[in-house]
Amino acid sequence: VKAFADGGAPAPAAAPTEPPVERRAEAEFAAHAASAIPFLDLEPLPDFAAYGEVEVEPLRSIRRKVAHKMTTAKLLVPHVWHMDEADVTDLDEFRRRERERRKGGAGANLTLLSFVMKAVTSGLKATPALNASLDPFREEIVYKQYYNIGFAADTGRGLIVPVVRGTDRKSIVRIADDVYDLASKARDGTLAAENMRGGTFTITNIGPLGGTALMPTINYPEVAILAMGKVQEKPVVRDGAIVIRKMLPLTLAFDHRIADGADAARFIAELVRQLSDPNLLLLET
Repeated sequence: VKAFADGGAPAPAAAPTEPPVERRAEAEFAAHAASAIPFLDLEPLPDFAAYGEVEVEPLRSIRRKVAHKMTTAKLLVPHVWHMDEADVTDLDEFRRRERERRKGGAGANLTLLSFVMKAVTSGLKATPALNASLDPFREEIVYKQYYNIGFAADTGRGLIVPVVRGTDRKSIVRIADDVYDLASKARDGTLAAENMRGGTFTITNIGPLGGTALMPTINYPEVAILAMGKVQEKPVVRDGAIVIRKMLPLTLAFDHRIADGADAARFIAELVRQLSDPNLLLLET
């Protein structure tokens, strides 16, 4: 003030330092992606009731959260899909035998999902990029040193994703029991919110409902998701002979900002290798 009164001019304010345009745009996009629909220039829907009877249901609760999260994932993440099949003939025979032997005890709920979950954990150790998240604000990749695998559960009220924590430290039997417990709570509505947080990778399984393939949407802010199709008996070539084997379709969706096709190929190759031999999976317990 004194300098100004003496005739001096105020020093010009330093120009604020701004991040590059691309970074600002991505950060702003990430901040608003979860509620992106209101920001789009969408026209109102036509009056469907003018053509016949309709029933209107408000988008609320679980379905509303799923809608927002899927919009975020599809708008923000560049999805790429990698597909393959795993021969689970020997694994399925082993699983059924063990489940029968353990009736009424620990591991009585051995499902294919529990074995896949263990194989996925091994694959993530070999491919850290798929167990990470991308921070668009700091332009950093966060590599997680823990393995919390979520699985999509159809509750009748909408799709939710319970999380099995520490799958690298648990046996297949323990994972199977955790999956059964979390799935039961999801179906009866008693699953705590904490049991749906902290996931690093997600598995969705349409096999029990049918369907040979699925192109899943990544569970943002994770960077990959694995879809399991229906196990089917198929003719395949083994040692020059055509034999009937049980084949499991697998589809990996991954975030191409973090991972490349080679990462996905290595991950799926490790998965196929382990699921084709129960002994390899047992070494991970």
